[in-house]
Parts: sequence; structure tokens; C-alpha cells
Amino acid sequence: MRTKSVKKNRINVVTLGCSKNVYDSEVLMGQLRANEKEVVHEEEGNIVVINTCGFIANAKEESVNTILEYVDKKQSGAVDKVFVTGCLSERYKPDLEKEIPDVDEYFGTSDLPNLLKALGADYKHELIGERLTTTPKNYAYLKIAEGCDRPCSFCAIPIMRGKHRSKPIEELVAESEKLAAKGVKELILIAQDLTYYGLDLYKKRNLAQLLKELSKVEGIEWIRLHYAFPTGFPMDVLEVMKEEPKICNYIDIPLQHISDPILKSMRRGTTKARTTGLLKDFRQMVPEMAIRTTLIVGYPGETEKDFLTLKEWVKEMRFERLGCFTYSHEENTHAYNLEDNVPEEVKQNRANEIMEVQSAISWELNQEKIGKTFRCIIDRKEGNYFIGRTEYDSPDVDNEVLVDARDFYVKIGDFVDLEITEASDFDLYGQPVI
Repeated sequence: MRTKSVKKNRINVVTLGCSKNVYDSEVLMGQLRANEKEVVHEEEGNIVVINTCGFIANAKEESVNTILEYVDKKQSGAVDKVFVTGCLSERYKPDLEKEIPDVDEYFGTSDLPNLLKALGADYKHELIGERLTTTPKNYAYLKIAEGCDRPCSFCAIPIMRGKHRSKPIEELVAESEKLAAKGVKELILIAQDLTYYGLDLYKKRNLAQLLKELSKVEGIEWIRLHYAFPTGFPMDVLEVMKEEPKICNYIDIPLQHISDPILKSMRRGTTKARTTGLLKDFRQMVPEMAIRTTLIVGYPGETEKDFLTLKEWVKEMRFERLGCFTYSHEENTHAYNLEDNVPEEVKQNRANEIMEVQSAISWELNQEKIGKTFRCIIDRKEGNYFIGRTEYDSPDVDNEVLVDARDFYVKIGDFVDLEITEASDFDLYGQPVI
């Protein structure tokens, strides 16, 4: 028996995947709000828009399961309409239409005007920078470019997101000013590839100039860099980081692997020697920098020797932050032509080994912080703790600083000087310096 749906004409936007999807959902919600639509993020609504991820197997599975969950709700009458957008829909639209026909309509990554039309709204071109942010009030993502021109063998992003397209500096400054006016203090710069920024618009890598202009925005106190590509990294960015206090001494630079045969097969355009040299230049130019990287294990043809080379290199480099993923064999990528010949169990064991190494490194580095004071931003409160971050930590993926709310009060959204009193491998404990 069908039950009566609730929250009439209320649009619920459900976001899956990475920070780029978070940003896209916020833009969609901003457009809907400007069209005087009632819109919520991952709450109850009789109209559902699912912004999907299609990057790797686990993400695709989560997206499909979420679609099926809301289709079931539609069939039971709990919701009236289900729309699907994002990367999975861009990549597999014909298959999805065939396999899950009860979805009202599927849209790709660049179909925002058509999606809005289906929701009874008009796309408003004048809303540059207008978004309904879903992150804590003190930080927001700033997408500076879309798409990617890199030929990495394992990656399907160019299929889903297209070629690299930079946003003009003046547009990004205007967007940042609007965010600052809403109380945002930290900008997290995102793109498929930050280091390529500007090549299409300005005929040169122009990330350093963008950082200089964003640093002038009143109210913004931290600017953080995510997803830099190692090949062709513009070293003038480090000069700005060193000179401009608003630029966090932090960089997220996914390196993926370090064994030369694997790097060559991955089509990364670099070598172990060049990558190691780049990281040494980072350390020399900005000694305080925290470097986050991500690695892939179990890539086709990865031998035990390749893996040991990677493992030893991780020990040598002592990254402040590191994530490790198992290889996912993706259709229509260059690597899909290779045999996915590393057993799943071996992939997982290798990932676990890398993270064990990193856990020990992180513990040692965190012990060195005890007794020191760091300027932290307070993101939220959970249970008996306020949760903050240093400038060396990004939300959701890095270390957090926990402040015992039973003993101390700190204001969410504020910067606070915290003395570190205790440290584990991935958490710090601190108290306000009075």
C-alpha cells in the first residue's frame, strides 16, 4: 500500500563522493533557492536529487545503492520524484536508464540548466558565486577549475568531467568575497588539477597570481590547496605560500606511486628521482609545510619489488598526511587494457601495510607537537569534545584537535590558540591558552 509522501514540493539534495560534488550540490541548491524553491541537504523531501560519484568501484556501488534506496521510497510513496545527476550519471546514463528505469530523469555533470528545468526552475546566469553552503560555517570549498587534461592511465575523470577549464580570477575573487560576507574564514581550493590553473585562460600556470588576489579578500584568514599535480608544478606558488600568511603551509599532492615502471605505466609523466627532488624542494622552500599525498597499490603489473620500493620510500619521505587506496579497474581508461592481475587480498594487504607505516610516522610526528601551541579553527562539537584543526590539517581527512568540553569552552567557527597536551597517531588533544 502506498503511503502519503511528506514535505510537499521540498527538494532534498543528496551528495555522494568528493568535495567537487559538494561544491556542485551547493551551486544547485543556490540556484533552487534563488528560484524560491524549498531545498534541503540530506533531509526529508518529496523530490530527491542524488548527486552521484562514479570514480572507483566502491563509490559507484554506493551511488547505485543510494539510487535504489530512493527508488524504493518512490515506489512506496514516501517520495514523489527521483532525479540523478553527477559523475555516475554522466558516465553510465544509458546503462542506468535501462537498469533503473524508475528514476524520473538522469543528468550529466554539465546538465545543470536542464536539471533545474526538470525541477521547475530557471538557470540564473547572474548568480556567479551564489551557493547554499553545506559545510560548517567557517570553511567552504572553492572550485577554481573543472575537468582535467592529464592522461593518467587509471583515471576516468576526463570521461566524466571533460577537459580542463579554469575560472577567471575576478570571478573567483567575487565568489570568495560573498563567502567571506557569510562568515567563511577558510577557503579550500579544489580542482581536478590545481597546478594546471590558468593555462587555458592566461596561457601560463597562474595559481600563484590567483593566491595573491584571494589573499586580499577581507575576512578570509586561511587558504588551503587541494589536489596539486606533481608534473609541471609551478614553483612560484611556494614563494607566495612563504610570503603570504593567509596561505596555509599545507599541500595535497596525490603522487599515486613511486616505482618507475609503475609511474610509466600510469602515464604520470615523472620519475622517482624527479618526484623525490620536488618534495625536497618543497621542504627546503617551505620547511613548515605539511604534505598530504594519496597512493594506489595493486595497479596492474605491480610486483612485490615495486611495492617494497613504494613502502621504503614512504618511510623515507615521512609524509605528514597520507591516504592509500587499492587499484580499481575502470572501463574506458587506458589501464583497463591491462590485466588486473594483483589479487584483491594482496591489494588490501599492501594498503594495510602502507597505512601501518604511515600510522607510526604520524604518531612520531604528533608526539613532537606535545607542549607546543597552535592556532586552530573550531569546526564543531561532538559529544564531550569540541573539534578543531591546525593549519596543517584539512577537514574530514586529516588530524583533528580535541578539546574537552567538560573542562573548556571554545566557540565554534572561531580561531583559538590551543596547547597540545596529548597525541595519538591521528588525533591531538589540546586546551585553550589563556
